[in-house]
Amino acid sequence: MNKFALGAAAAALSLGMSGAALAQRNNNNAPQILIVDIARVSSECTACRAASTQLQTQATALQQRQQTLGQQLQTAQAPLETAINALNGKQPDAALQSRITAFETQRNTAAQEIQRTSQQLQSTEIHVNQQISTRLRTVLEQIRAQRNATVVVAAGTTWAFNPSADVTNDALNLLNQQLPSVSVTPLPQQQQPAPAANPAQPQPQRPQGR
Repeated sequence: MNKFALGAAAAALSLGMSGAALAQRNNNNAPQILIVDIARVSSECTACRAASTQLQTQATALQQRQQTLGQQLQTAQAPLETAINALNGKQPDAALQSRITAFETQRNTAAQEIQRTSQQLQSTEIHVNQQISTRLRTVLEQIRAQRNATVVVAAGTTWAFNPSADVTNDALNLLNQQLPSVSVTPLPQQQQPAPAANPAQPQPQRPQGR
């Protein structure tokens, strides 16, 4: 993960009139407009880089765990399928049925673990973005006030601008000072996101007696 999804922050940066309304004013009365490169801030700020590294580590660990659980399930499933195929349509005896039940429990437990960990990672990423975007908004408001500007807009929403209006470096410096790090943890319980509709699960085909 190289950049944070600060789209909400970018969309909320215009602290006044729309660009079209500003353009309609004559040059003498036009308010000062400041520009910030949100993509650069979200990839270069100290807290962003540190959090990105930790989130990537967690995502890699989740992927590896999912692969491990999937391999374990495949290993457990193979002999069950052999035993079931050998029945030639007969019902499994108590011992085989017990093995099938144990496999189903193992599969369900693995799926629940992956779902739970995926939700925690999603919640952590949202929490990180929330902390950064909240502080960045404060930083940009400080810069706007200091320069007596009317609005701060995201560079990605403009066709062209005077480099003197670019406050990205100032925003980066202030953000690094005011937010040197963030908590790379899930959201508080009351702010947890809704569960994913289709979480990735290590589920091979279910062995069944015939």
